[in-house]
Amino acid sequence: MSGLIEELKKEHEEISAMLQRVKEYGIGSKEGRHALLLAKEGLLAHLKKEDEELYPVLMKEADIDESFKRTLDIFAKDMAEISDFALEFFNTYSKGELGPDFAENVGFLFAKLSQRISKEEIVIYAKYDELVKRR
Repeated sequence: MSGLIEELKKEHEEISAMLQRVKEYGIGSKEGRHALLLAKEGLLAHLKKEDEELYPVLMKEADIDESFKRTLDIFAKDMAEISDFALEFFNTYSKGELGPDFAENVGFLFAKLSQRISKEEIVIYAKYDELVKRR
């Protein structure tokens, strides 16, 4: 496994742990809001690293492999939807106000990110490692 993929997987674990802490502490607590801020910062940094280091390599492959291009397009659309929801979630709850939908929204975000992480590691990260080995 490449160093980049190891880093990205570790970041996945850290982001998931922060969201779990938000659920455990509750957004109304100082600890919960701090964990939420850390999760947001971690997610944004992670996405930036993927955009700068991972996806350029994958996009070059997509230029010559139409099937992989379709896969990458699906992942990009999915990530855009998750990112939009996540940013709205972070902005809504960063002030510490729970609201009636907090539990449902944090559960939804956690589930969506968990699914995305799993798919990304199985498909996208594996493809990246395959491409790096071919070089």
